[in-house]
Amino acid sequence: MTERPAAEREPGSYRDPSGFVFRRDRILYRQINGSFADEWEAFESSGLHKALIDQGLLVADQPAALDLASERGAVTVIQPDEIEFISHPFEWSFSQLKDAALLTLRAQALAGERGMTLRDASAYNVQFREGKPVLIDTLSFERAAADQPWKPYRQFCENFLAPLALMAHRDGRLGQLLRTWIDGVPLDLASELLPRSTRYFAPGLAAHLHLHARAQRQHAGSSGPEDATSRAPRAVTMSEGRRLALLDHLRRTVEGLHLPAHGTVWADYADQTSYSDAGTASKESIVKEMLGAVAAEGGTRAWDMGANTGRYSRIAADAGFWVLALDIDWAAVERHYLALRASGDKRITPLIADIAEPSPAIGWANRERASLIERANADVLVALALVHHLAIGRNVPLSMISRLMARLSPNLIVEWIPKADPMCQRLLAAREDIFADYSPNGFRAAFERDFEIAEERQIEDSGRIVFRMRRR
Repeated sequence: MTERPAAEREPGSYRDPSGFVFRRDRILYRQINGSFADEWEAFESSGLHKALIDQGLLVADQPAALDLASERGAVTVIQPDEIEFISHPFEWSFSQLKDAALLTLRAQALAGERGMTLRDASAYNVQFREGKPVLIDTLSFERAAADQPWKPYRQFCENFLAPLALMAHRDGRLGQLLRTWIDGVPLDLASELLPRSTRYFAPGLAAHLHLHARAQRQHAGSSGPEDATSRAPRAVTMSEGRRLALLDHLRRTVEGLHLPAHGTVWADYADQTSYSDAGTASKESIVKEMLGAVAAEGGTRAWDMGANTGRYSRIAADAGFWVLALDIDWAAVERHYLALRASGDKRITPLIADIAEPSPAIGWANRERASLIERANADVLVALALVHHLAIGRNVPLSMISRLMARLSPNLIVEWIPKADPMCQRLLAAREDIFADYSPNGFRAAFERDFEIAEERQIEDSGRIVFRMRRR
């Protein structure tokens, strides 16, 4: 009898005793434990499992052999469809987080129609696949109890509503608070940071954030020993009508949040390049041909670093790649996502990321949520108009840029921009030029330590050069 490959539990799948995600021979599985057997049966027999998958709200799965279980106590094993790239909520734009919130509420509405309910509402239960958000935690549903409040109400407000409100009413960058508070933005903090006007002229935020935060503070302040001994805690109940009204009000509150109509420097960068029309056409042609060469060698996944609003991400997608489009600028990622959503393009996933300060590993033992570098899965890294920002704008030596790019991908398409270029001059305008090694020969010497240069081509009407490299 052939021995099964060893099971390896996913580091972030430890919180729920009902089951967990693991891998055998690199294949993803989910184990459902005996303690959740009745709820799993209800989930299946109610038709909710199938309905969620059919409506694109939940990642699809298929039954797997029970002897594949990672640990004792399993009653079922399933094999979920794999997501191309696991992202974190603080890497999403405003509209991505908003769409994830509305997905969660739609799933709850569908569950309620079948006598079921979501038992948690973590933003980490959502991922983006083929341009849309999808739930990935198949064990998030249980039978609904009569007159019971919606259990994940606070979690939904902390994971979704609070950061969305702060992004809409204060600054689009405040989604980054989810990087610090992995379980959601504390409601008292959100209440303090939001404009006072939201207490009086935004009924949804007044109820679900400001009053909710005050109720939490009052509850925390009444938990002393005198209160504990003087009376038993009163069970909180909520009729089905009130629960439905609450969920509908949450939905309308989320739908009513919008970003201010303004951009940023980099969101408009694609319209401010120094290329002539001939130069733009030349660069696009060169990049397309180089991507074709990588695809011919079997590459299927591309990371577009510094993607801005996605001009070259689309070229990579047209060349047959699934594309992760990364950019430091939240407004550029927002514009890119909205354009993809409007067009229905399923081949590109935009995310907020700073290659000079990539998302770190966070959570329990710094293993619960993997760093951006640990999640690297690209067959080719496309780094156009990026190196000068790192080398001159962020003072990162060329050798260190090369070393990191070699960690991220075996293939690299990278653009060299000389100091005389207007975009380099913009970076040098307000600082001393201390970059003696920033030259074509210095670039080649630094990158040839990690890569071999397969080809290099100069962009027409420009001093810029595009290189295609293979990791040594």
